[in-house]
Amino acid sequence: MVAISIIIIILAVLLGLVVLAQNPKGGGLAAGFTGAQQIGGVQRTADFMEKATWTLAIAVMALCLVSASLQTPSAVADDLDAPIILDEQPDANAATVPVDSANMAIPGQ
Repeated sequence: MVAISIIIIILAVLLGLVVLAQNPKGGGLAAGFTGAQQIGGVQRTADFMEKATWTLAIAVMALCLVSASLQTPSAVADDLDAPIILDEQPDANAATVPVDSANMAIPGQ
C-alpha cells in the first residue's frame, strides 16, 4: 500500500515536470531544436511530450483506483462515522449551579 502511494507521488511529480516543459502554443521543449526542423526533431519531441503526458496521467489515475480498491473498510472509516455514545448519566443528587445564556456560572448564587 505504501509502495503504491510512493509510486503515485513520483509519477505525479514527473507528470508536473512534463506538463511544465510543454509550451501551450506548441513550442515548449521542442522550441530549442529550431535547427532540427528539417529533420523533424521538433515534431518528434512534441509527440513524445504529448505521449508522456497521456501515459503518466493514465498511470496515476489507474494507480489511484488500485490504491482505493485495496483499502480495507476499517482504513476508510474515520471518527466521523462512529456513533456518539454518552456514558455519563446525570446525578440526581448533584447540586446545580445557575448559569447565564453564555453558559457562565452566575457569581453569588
